[in-house]
Amino acid sequence: MLFCMSAVLVGCGPAHVVVEGHFPPPLIEPLPLTIGVWYGPGFAEHEFFDETKSRNESSWIVETGAAQVQMWDKLLAGMFTKLVHLPSKPVPGQTVANVDAVLTPHVEELQYAIPAHTQIKVYEIWMRYRFELTSPAGAPIAQWEMTSYGKTPTAFLQTDQEAVNFAAVMALRDAGANFATNFDRVPAVQDWLRGKSLETEAAKP
Repeated sequence: MLFCMSAVLVGCGPAHVVVEGHFPPPLIEPLPLTIGVWYGPGFAEHEFFDETKSRNESSWIVETGAAQVQMWDKLLAGMFTKLVHLPSKPVPGQTVANVDAVLTPHVEELQYAIPAHTQIKVYEIWMRYRFELTSPAGAPIAQWEMTSYGKTPTAFLQTDQEAVNFAAVMALRDAGANFATNFDRVPAVQDWLRGKSLETEAAKP
């Protein structure tokens, strides 16, 4: 089954979707790096709230935080030799031991469209991410943005909540594919990887 979904409607309150899905590991050769990752509260507990402006529509709360962490953990563990979860936010000037770099992802924006908005039978989710890659001591290595997109037609699903969940899962999968494909194409990341390769060569006997 492609996904499962936990959603409830509370009285006349907002439609509430807790995004849940299955995220396969990337089918790529891992880079020989140990990467630390920090999921800040705004990321790990991310949710989107859209208050309706019409009595004929429902407000929406879409919680993506747990699914974000699940997807990015699976992706990063497959992209790098080792993934280290940091228990607290890295502090500039204090070195994080035993990692080559620290990645901090942020969800900068989430937008959605449902048939009540677009008048077509397609449910869509857009996400915009920002990534910070820093040295173990907190020095900036690279910072870049990336977008992702997911959609599903209502023909395959019974409820709006299921459709929104499906579209969110597709957007997360798209984010993972984009990140895996383009990580080493970010110019600053390319320079850093080239430097790490030179360090490795120089360290050989």
